[in-house]
Amino acid sequence: MTAERFKHDFLPLHPKLFRLAFALTENRRNAEDILQDAYLKLWNMRNKLDGINNPEAFCVTMVKNMCISSLRASRRHEGIELAQMMPDATDSPEAKAATKNSIDIVSTLIERLPENQRKVLRLYGIKDCTMEEIEQITGFSAGNIRVLLSRARKFIKEQYLKNYE
Repeated sequence: MTAERFKHDFLPLHPKLFRLAFALTENRRNAEDILQDAYLKLWNMRNKLDGINNPEAFCVTMVKNMCISSLRASRRHEGIELAQMMPDATDSPEAKAATKNSIDIVSTLIERLPENQRKVLRLYGIKDCTMEEIEQITGFSAGNIRVLLSRARKFIKEQYLKNYE
């Protein structure tokens, strides 16, 4: 496949592929990274693309799969990132076990939050998104985001103290 044909067939799909990646990852930077990786992958396999009858369907499937892989990887690392936020008082086995138990409890409580609270809490507290990014991703106003964060934190604190202290 020539560079001109590649540009003609695949580059016009960029807006649609970006919207898909953004909708799945809920993060502009991750969506851009995935799209860049997808185009690099497509370019590297350009000699095999002549046999593709529907480039759009091929690209949508590729980007969707790349997003799913990225989300799975970030979920594996989410527990690690949460552990890094916890204070490290000592390196004793007992302290490590208590910290891991606390992380597991907080993770479980986060999963029990209503979807909007859980989404905003993860974006703000774990993925370190700014309020503006969260507004763009979720469509919520800044005031609504603050309320959702406050309620999520309050729920986690109350449930943790009530059930686990």
